[in-house]
Amino acid sequence: MANLTLAIDDDVLRAARIKAVQQGTSVNEICREAITRFAAPEQDGNDFLARLRAVAARLPKTPGGAAAWPGREAVYDELLAGSPAAP
Repeated sequence: MANLTLAIDDDVLRAARIKAVQQGTSVNEICREAITRFAAPEQDGNDFLARLRAVAARLPKTPGGAAAWPGREAVYDELLAGSPAAP
């Protein structure tokens, strides 16, 4: 396995480390997964739509039965990282 050196703003790296710890992972793993997805063959829009629908299906429901929106960032995080969106 190769090593990679990146130049990242100190504040961004600090925030990424905190968020990674909160999610039970590491910045190294987040970067590895992102590069793996980036290098993977292109998927058509149907794959993204299917993943978005899967995220929506897992959202907690309000008393009226509608999905409780956890916020754009949580949904994007799940779509990009594959981890559940938290309300």
